[in-house]
Amino acid sequence: MNRKGFTLIELLVVIAILAVLAVAVTLILNPAELVRQGRDSTRLSDIGTIHRAIGLYFADRQEVTFDAECLCTYGTKASTTLNSGVCTNNATTTVDSNGWVPINFTEMSTGAPLSRLPLDPVNGAANYYVFVSSSTETYELNANMESVRYSNGGSDDVESKDGGSSDTWYEVGNASALDL
Repeated sequence: MNRKGFTLIELLVVIAILAVLAVAVTLILNPAELVRQGRDSTRLSDIGTIHRAIGLYFADRQEVTFDAECLCTYGTKASTTLNSGVCTNNATTTVDSNGWVPINFTEMSTGAPLSRLPLDPVNGAANYYVFVSSSTETYELNANMESVRYSNGGSDDVESKDGGSSDTWYEVGNASALDL
């Protein structure tokens, strides 16, 4: 009698091998860290886009003066987090100076370069965007990275290598030493 098929032992060995491979792939790829890296990439892109839009605004308007203020996309930022004052909560995304970046982009001769201001992908107590300005033409944009890769000490560390005054926040802007 010639029976074709697999024995129960053979099936259990194959299932065990597949389970070990699945666990190994999950540990190697670390999907949670990949999601955090994706959100950090969005943060870098958003902050860069806003920085470029403000540069266009400066080029178009020639003279810009900010009120000394600090606005956040979420909650209230403690003054000890960065070298600036306490942020007020202003999570609106309008580009008419009522958003979290208090610049009226609609005044530009070419029209607003942004249709709306972006919000942090998490926009929670630990991860949000910050706009800080002085009473002159200086400003700073800040974001907190959450992935190991982009955070302070990571392989693509942007927080401590951005030239800013904080080693735990990503900072861009035109303020001297980014120390607002």
